[in-house]
Amino acid sequence: MDDKKSAKKQSGNAQQPKPDEGLKKIKSSMFSRGLSIAKITLQTGASVAQHGVTTVLKSKEFKEANWKKLLETQASNLSVELGQLKGSLMKAGQMLSMYGEHFLPPEANEFLKSLQSDSPALNWAAIDKRLKELLPPEKLELLEIEKEALASASMGQVHRARIKATGELIVLKIQYPNVDKAIDSDLRAMKTMLSTLKLIPKDFNTDSLFAEIREMLVQETDYLQEADATEDYHRRLDGDRRFVVPKVYREFSGAKILATSFERGLRADDPVIQSLAQERRNRLAGNFLDLYFKEIFEWGVVQTDPHSGNYRIRIDPQGHDQLILLDFGATRIYDKTFLQPYRRMVKGSLFNDQKMFMDAAMELGFVRPTDSPELKAVFESFCYETVEPFIEHSDPRNTLGVIDSQGNYDWKNTDLPQRLSKKVFQIARQFSLRAPPREIIFLDRKTGGVFIFLSILKAKFRGRDILLKYLNKMD
Repeated sequence: MDDKKSAKKQSGNAQQPKPDEGLKKIKSSMFSRGLSIAKITLQTGASVAQHGVTTVLKSKEFKEANWKKLLETQASNLSVELGQLKGSLMKAGQMLSMYGEHFLPPEANEFLKSLQSDSPALNWAAIDKRLKELLPPEKLELLEIEKEALASASMGQVHRARIKATGELIVLKIQYPNVDKAIDSDLRAMKTMLSTLKLIPKDFNTDSLFAEIREMLVQETDYLQEADATEDYHRRLDGDRRFVVPKVYREFSGAKILATSFERGLRADDPVIQSLAQERRNRLAGNFLDLYFKEIFEWGVVQTDPHSGNYRIRIDPQGHDQLILLDFGATRIYDKTFLQPYRRMVKGSLFNDQKMFMDAAMELGFVRPTDSPELKAVFESFCYETVEPFIEHSDPRNTLGVIDSQGNYDWKNTDLPQRLSKKVFQIARQFSLRAPPREIIFLDRKTGGVFIFLSILKAKFRGRDILLKYLNKMD
């Protein structure tokens, strides 16, 4: 759940509304949602028109400042409206914001990133009604369900429950009514809003991008698929004590409700985790990175939603701390036809092998034979910099001294994300806009999330050996 709020019980950080507070209902019918979205779009268009009238005679500096203020105001208004509306509209904005820097103008990406607000939970009366739609009375009778939500998001919310007969604690992920039916209309509305705000260049084709987002949204509303993915990860990691994957309770699950074991743990930013010794945080970070490379280079199966709220840490008195993995709704399978050239592109970047890198980049469609040498050079420079955490101390790229003499990288105190963003803007502004291959969109989302997670842990360790373990297995 990308935009979920973590419950005080779960992480010790957030305060949830009381069960009788929160939203009484959401606009789940196509008619009522359509009216609300149309109202938002009309208001947005009116604001843009008014902006044009009031700034036509003003200076360039005034226009830019006023335009920025307009976008900030619109984003704030939209966040409130969308938080009340629920559904895929805000989720689509969040997905776009994860990789908008690849091809959208900076102001568009900032607008999308600001569409992040706490999504209020539905109150208990509304959730109780929904539960009765999703589970038969004889199943509900077996459970004692807490009325206060553990977490809420744009697509659904989570409640903890106890199985009366056994005392087992489980969590119920409950999808809001009709959010799956609103995906297409919500995506059309998002396109319209971005176009109305003039945030999508006229010559930029967003069809493949929105097709990828649609595919993932449809998948994330299929809880039977998520149950399968959760059990798949449970099997793959069975016996690996570094990780905990919840157990699925099929008897309380369905297409729009998912029951899994309640796994107690702390968020990575919890003060208790932050106070752990550097060695323990490094070990957790290394295990997290190892799982990421295992997903990409060994399994070809990747959980592509890297939000830090999807992970917990269970502290062990003996120091054998565990990572708890949650939410497998965005799991994606990657074909070898993509993964093999992608591995070569990564390996070419790591070892400064220009031919290996460029051949793979061409095969994947990042660059084309007709591209200018300047475009190829700036893309190559960008990719060579992305592997900075894994280069050797003696590598010529280590001019900033980010890799110490032992090969350790400081994931917290680095400006790499900012440097990469500047290069992306350079590519987007100087050369014709081009959406990246569909497969890379959510993979890059995961990569960025991994970096953020290791940064939250304030990790300092040598990641090169972990990466090479998988790259050296290449065919």
